[in-house]
Amino acid sequence: MNKLLLLLTTLALAACGSDSDTPKQEAKPQLAFVTNGVGPFWTIASKGVEAAAKKFDAHAEVQMPGEGVADQKRIVQAMLARGIDGIAISPIDPDNQTSLLNEAAANTNLITHDSDAPKSNRLAFIGIDNYSAGRECGKLVKEALPDGGNIMIFVGRLEQLNARQRRQGVIDELLDRSFDPERRDPNSGVITGDKYTVLDTRTDQFDYAKAKAQVEDAIAKYPDLNGVVGLFAYNPPLALEAIKEAGKTGEIQIIAFDEEDPTLQGIIDGHIYGTVVQNPYKYGYESVRILAALKRGDRSVLPKGGVLDIPARQIRKDNVAAFWSELKQLTGAK
Repeated sequence: MNKLLLLLTTLALAACGSDSDTPKQEAKPQLAFVTNGVGPFWTIASKGVEAAAKKFDAHAEVQMPGEGVADQKRIVQAMLARGIDGIAISPIDPDNQTSLLNEAAANTNLITHDSDAPKSNRLAFIGIDNYSAGRECGKLVKEALPDGGNIMIFVGRLEQLNARQRRQGVIDELLDRSFDPERRDPNSGVITGDKYTVLDTRTDQFDYAKAKAQVEDAIAKYPDLNGVVGLFAYNPPLALEAIKEAGKTGEIQIIAFDEEDPTLQGIIDGHIYGTVVQNPYKYGYESVRILAALKRGDRSVLPKGGVLDIPARQIRKDNVAAFWSELKQLTGAK
């Protein structure tokens, strides 16, 4: 009897030991990709998030705040309360969100994408050099209007660093100024150069109806308007609608930013001169790749200098078909 009891005890201890020695399966990193609004641009980014989550064995959700800064703050704080492992965010108003971003950075791995917050404690920024991209946009304006002209700039909001940098790049290029990302012209009013005059800059706070109305108002107010520049993805298609309805297609040149389908089709049709594109798919993909690795303790994924530069590209009629085909392949669109 004592021998049987000893045998059973030994087997029980062995069983317990085998359980403790069995390695537990590592939980998937729980990640969040937070945009600065809602739109097709972010739908493309979402495809990159999805692809990277599958490749790097992570759970990644995309959050698109539809109500501005307060909504973005609510999303971030909810993620922190859940114990999220990493957040990639495009700050709406970085200068006034530093405390929120630092709170996030103190509790999880925080990176920025699309629009940076360099004063915060974020670990890295993923995106283009927006000032340089703005200058590339300005070069397209020069090509479209080689003899000069009167220009209007339309953009969602100027609280975002990327918007300010793009706009300044356009202005500096048109006025043939030196390269200076720290330069800052007033947010509104006339800016005059030797060949080009920026009549004004209008913001719409992501209100699509207002964005179109702003272009309609500019057409009515400035009969000598030669060109419009749309700096957020939805601005150029809405500008095209307004210009078509005014019967001024081809008379007012449109220079775009980003790669919405109506913008690309407008270039093919000859109604939009060209656009400067980012790579939102890669923003999503690289954000998840970096955050998943950071959660697993690999800090070698952080880019040198804290910036992962994704170069911008100019798209014109001669390369738009190839670019659009590439975009459809990445996103699975038909």
